[in-house]
Amino acid sequence: MGSIRRYMKFVAPYRVQIFGTIVIGIIKFAIPLLTPLLIKYVLDDIVGNDLLSMDEKVTKLVVVMSIMSIIFLILRPPIEYYRQYFAQWTSSRILYDIRDKLFTHIQKLSFKYYSNTKAGEVISRVINDVEQTKVFVITGLMNLWLDLATIVIAVIIMLTMDVSLTIVSVILFPFYAFSIKYFFGNLRSLTRKRSQALAEVQSYLHERVQGMPVIKSFAIEDEEQKRFDAQNSNFLTKAIDHTRWNAKAFAVVNTITDIAPLLVIGFSGYQAIKGELSVGEMAAFIAYIDRLYNPLRRLVNSSTTLTQSFASMDRVFEFMDEKYDIDDRPDAIPCEHVKGHIKIENVSFAYDEKEEKVLKNISLDVSPGETIALVGMSGGGKSSLVSLIPRFYDVTEGRILLDGVDIRSLKVRTLRDKIGMVLQDNILFSESVKSNILIGKPDATDEEVLEAAKAANAHEFIMNLPEGYDTKVGERGVKLSGGQKQRVAIARVFIKNPPILILDEATSALDLESEHLIQEALEKLTKNRTTFIVAHRLSTITHADRIVLIENGEIVEIGKHHELMEKQGNYYKLFQIQQLEN
Repeated sequence: MGSIRRYMKFVAPYRVQIFGTIVIGIIKFAIPLLTPLLIKYVLDDIVGNDLLSMDEKVTKLVVVMSIMSIIFLILRPPIEYYRQYFAQWTSSRILYDIRDKLFTHIQKLSFKYYSNTKAGEVISRVINDVEQTKVFVITGLMNLWLDLATIVIAVIIMLTMDVSLTIVSVILFPFYAFSIKYFFGNLRSLTRKRSQALAEVQSYLHERVQGMPVIKSFAIEDEEQKRFDAQNSNFLTKAIDHTRWNAKAFAVVNTITDIAPLLVIGFSGYQAIKGELSVGEMAAFIAYIDRLYNPLRRLVNSSTTLTQSFASMDRVFEFMDEKYDIDDRPDAIPCEHVKGHIKIENVSFAYDEKEEKVLKNISLDVSPGETIALVGMSGGGKSSLVSLIPRFYDVTEGRILLDGVDIRSLKVRTLRDKIGMVLQDNILFSESVKSNILIGKPDATDEEVLEAAKAANAHEFIMNLPEGYDTKVGERGVKLSGGQKQRVAIARVFIKNPPILILDEATSALDLESEHLIQEALEKLTKNRTTFIVAHRLSTITHADRIVLIENGEIVEIGKHHELMEKQGNYYKLFQIQQLEN
């Protein structure tokens, strides 16, 4: 029930609309309850009334049918329209608020969370599970009460007609309630398992669609088909388990609701034979039984969909409860007026407490405007070190100071606002080139976009695209070459104009022409900024103020290029090997 209480916080702002929808709904459902009374009146007071002449009977019939026609043709349609409209409007607004909250949550979750969680799993919770909770609003908060109101009104009317027959009509209610409690108690856990299995299918599919070039290039379609079949079969098993239990519930509950009319027909027929009940009253009672047990059948359907809704609700709040690894302290201050002095003091770092440290007791004092190159073999800890500066992860031991202030005491978003990053694989969104550049500064003018693109040596190739700056680049920038993507990424850092710059393998895996253009753009970008360059090719960082060689998470050598070459240590050997390879 905790999930329902939490969900009600999202419902609370719309309680007036929900109450209004219920009131309109009660009127809508009450109108059809006039039909059995109409049957009784026509049979007993018109057709069976021997005191009236033929003309008088016809006149009375025309009058009563005219009144009922006005109610059903003029009054009921707008009531039906507004009930449906307000129900859908309210539930859609609540879902909008939940997804809005979840997207804020998604953006606060750390890199660690996303490294351990599939994107499809997250998408499934935000789209499928949130959508399933809509049933709770429409059914649980609206239709459920309308069906209960219909039952209560019908029972009251029936009691005014015949008490004993009404008791016979509701005698099976306790059996109905017990069967609902018994069957639908287990359905919630089965529904959660089915939802999880579906999320796994979606997650697998999302990953494989993104990796289709790999599947095709290695010609492993048959193997992937088997793996997908395994995921799909798991979902099928869970779905059938859910269906089997659901079918049992429907079989039992619908049997109970089918027996009830037989009891009423038998007992009312017996009373009519004895003369204790008129034919009109008997017909009205039989009609009311339908009005009484139809809502009960709807409640059975509602129980199934509500169970699905509760299970989805649990999954939504389970996701919402994911803790933030990186969060602002209560007394965090904004990061303003950055000079760019970065001091790394005795920093050690492990991605997980149980894992081995990837950085061990690193200390480095970087002056404002200085360019530091981090080099070494893959897996040495270079990228891990630079990922600590914008607080993608927090240090395990030690601290990092920016202008003398521990970065953990700064508001994380304002800290990242002062850092520009160009990575080896820069992600571009599937929007226009201009939109991707504007990520660096969303409120920038067209002139600023143009200047940033020119500074990044990107303007020329952008103008040659089919729609220039308005050209859509495709998912992850698939329509652009590697060098073009890099230059767009550099342009968005130019437009951001941050005092601190991190270049993580920004020129690796590029052709010579692209590398030359990007290197030229980066030289302009690094001027007067504190810069960290993670590089594999040592020939690209010989200009750095200091070169730091990191091996196995520790600083092995540090100095200018010529100093390290004269020393003839590990850096010298690495440089010689690369020169020979070239």
